[in-house]
Amino acid sequence: MAETRRTGLNDLHRELGARMVPFAGWDMPVQFPMGVMAEHLHTRQKAGLFDVGHMGQVLIHPQDGDIASAALALETVIAADVASLPEGRQRYGLFTNDEGGILDDLMFANRGDHFLLVVNAACVDQDIAILQGVAGVTVTPVTDRGLLALQGPQAAEVLARIIPEAADMRFMDSLTLDWQGHALWFSRSGYTGEDGYEISVPGAQVEAFARALLDHPEVAPIGLGARDSLRLEAGMPLYGHDMDAGVTPGAAGLGWAVSKARRTGGAREGGFPGAGVILTELAQGAASMRRGLRPEGRAPLREGVVIFPDAAGGDPIGTVSSGGFGPSVGGPIAMARIPAEIPEGATVHAELRGKRVPATVVALPFITPSYKR
Repeated sequence: MAETRRTGLNDLHRELGARMVPFAGWDMPVQFPMGVMAEHLHTRQKAGLFDVGHMGQVLIHPQDGDIASAALALETVIAADVASLPEGRQRYGLFTNDEGGILDDLMFANRGDHFLLVVNAACVDQDIAILQGVAGVTVTPVTDRGLLALQGPQAAEVLARIIPEAADMRFMDSLTLDWQGHALWFSRSGYTGEDGYEISVPGAQVEAFARALLDHPEVAPIGLGARDSLRLEAGMPLYGHDMDAGVTPGAAGLGWAVSKARRTGGAREGGFPGAGVILTELAQGAASMRRGLRPEGRAPLREGVVIFPDAAGGDPIGTVSSGGFGPSVGGPIAMARIPAEIPEGATVHAELRGKRVPATVVALPFITPSYKR
């Protein structure tokens, strides 16, 4: 059995009173003494600091020194437009399989002479193996840096006091900025629906930098519990729940990630695993798609709850892939893959403890994102 790994902030989490749990092979904080509800609302109102050091960071260098050739090479495994990404910018992408299913979702940034990829913790080994099969690039897993996320409407204000240049970044900018002589890799992005940053910090400095952020009264430490409820309200899918190797981009509601250049008739149509299946489905429309649900009452709909079209009888039409209570929304919310033809505003029924609870089909996200454009 593999040993549980620890991020560079493990001691700090324990000092701050975190409740630690195993997650994707790592020892991670699920909540702090403030509690999940308060942590969630604090992030929406001020600024929350998340340890995301369990995520995989990977550098991709072109063997011929040409970043354009590395971009085209990455397009053989990533169902996204890598080639048009300007230096200093970041984009969302998908690894797919030959059947059109999603193997992982990732962020990739153009850093001038190489790309930086951030992938999900549970998929790191698989993703590195995929990348090592790409011709013409050198793959270097980053093992000596931590990763933090500072999220919330006051995140930029806090960072401006420490690193003024960070406040000038736009959504999806990717820059290297100095802090006390150390190179920090910034992206203006996150997983909460709020303005914020993800920051890769040298391992020897990650605790000191986290403490420097926590010294500001607007910043509180936030655990995995609130991270999940925040991303759910923001309508963001989670790998292994809302998408997996058996779910296509269209069904996951992620068809937008397969940009025009890679679609049928595009400048670089297809060329990634499962392109035939994926592009046909995107052109015709997926039969079932990830949709938002607002159930009646206060009982949350958890993952695996079965959805029916009617209050009694009938065959199932889908299952909940993510669900819980939305603190900012003030009630239960869920996402489920159900027939795409069902219109917003329609009522479906979730089977909960032997009873069918009405739920309204609603647009995603459940809250209005506040990204810095």
